[in-house]
Amino acid sequence: MHAKDILVDAFGRIQEDVHAAVEGLPPETLNARPVESVNSVSWLVWHLSRVQDDHVAAAAGLDQVWLTQGWETRFGLDLPRHDTGYGHSPRKVAEVRVESGELLLGYYDAVHDQTLAFLRALTAAELDRVVDERWTPAVTLGVRLVSVLADDLQHVGQAAYVRGLLQSAAS
Repeated sequence: MHAKDILVDAFGRIQEDVHAAVEGLPPETLNARPVESVNSVSWLVWHLSRVQDDHVAAAAGLDQVWLTQGWETRFGLDLPRHDTGYGHSPRKVAEVRVESGELLLGYYDAVHDQTLAFLRALTAAELDRVVDERWTPAVTLGVRLVSVLADDLQHVGQAAYVRGLLQSAAS
């Protein structure tokens, strides 16, 4: 099995988990936070999508789908164009609200599609290409993709947990 096939499978599992965390939730639940210091499902999925979009696009030499496919406009958030949510305060988290799960999943799926197209075209040698020299050791494409996977897995797990908290509190 080629390493890219493992990456494709892993990103596919994240997509399944993102859909499971979002589907069927009304906007008031997507945007709710159990307490002020906890992120909402909408913020978590928006953030993991933005980070994947930003990091994979940069490593692949592509444009972010957030900017090129109109997602920034559709979401209508009062945030800088390239904001990914990194370092957001609870106040900023509260500003990331969605009108529907379909909007959130539409953006995530567009990012996922671009990621998979890039991964499927990779060669094994490209995974060793340095994509960020600001770190010691320098970050290779393979390391960057694993970093995105780790971040996505953490945040989608958090989104599933928050969903469960909110649903159990409502029943």
